[in-house]
Amino acid sequence: MTINAYQAARSRAETPRAAELRLMREITGEMMAAHDAGLKGAFLMPALYRNREMWSVFVTDCGTRGNNLPNDLRAKIISLGLWVDRFTSDVVAGRESVMALVEVNRSVMEGLAGQERAVAA
Repeated sequence: MTINAYQAARSRAETPRAAELRLMREITGEMMAAHDAGLKGAFLMPALYRNREMWSVFVTDCGTRGNNLPNDLRAKIISLGLWVDRFTSDVVAGRESVMALVEVNRSVMEGLAGQERAVAA
């Protein structure tokens, strides 16, 4: 099976929440690996860039009409995304640790995983 066929099959079988959870796990793992390797500041940029982009997509999606999430949840996601954007600049400047971003992602992943379990049950 080619990679394209595999990706097409996965996209048909994977729920949007499962896709978000998979992406968050991947990016969070990259940030943790960079931290564990002792990388700091600008050396964290590849992982930080992906994390910032992911959160930017979440913010944009929550701000669009037709998003079916409850308004209060959408507002919280937007607020978190704005915080991630600002905090990432502090991590790159060496003023903060990447682990705070990891913890935010872990908290969101716990919520997404709980939703997936509830849907599966």
